[in-house]
Amino acid sequence: IAVAALHLHHRAGLTAALANRRERPKLVTYNLVRTVMAQAACFANIFPRQLSFKATLQVLNAFEENLRFCPHARLGTRHKIVLVSIGQAILLIRPDRVEPRAVKRRPKNQALLTKPRCVLRERLRKQQERHAKFALR
Repeated sequence: IAVAALHLHHRAGLTAALANRRERPKLVTYNLVRTVMAQAACFANIFPRQLSFKATLQVLNAFEENLRFCPHARLGTRHKIVLVSIGQAILLIRPDRVEPRAVKRRPKNQALLTKPRCVLRERLRKQQERHAKFALR
């Protein structure tokens, strides 16, 4: 997974490995929620895109303890209740809705910090020394 593909290039100092380690749980969670949405859509006989992602998260959070401490014999029944609840969270059809796509981050005047801070500090000190020598001449 590339840092740029996840839009993490604005996080200064993140290596690809660190970005992967931080973002992998989010991607796994997203895929699990979408899987539950697909199951609920199949159960409700609708398309998964008709279901609300946010409402699905809210239902899953509301039922979390209920499912966690549920007796094993009743787990199937509670799972169906969760799927039915998610299947009822159908998105409204709003044909005139327009979502603007724009980047909120403003461009910065400074370059990205791509090298260790100590290396850049040393380079800056040397430049300042050179400028000081020329100023004394």
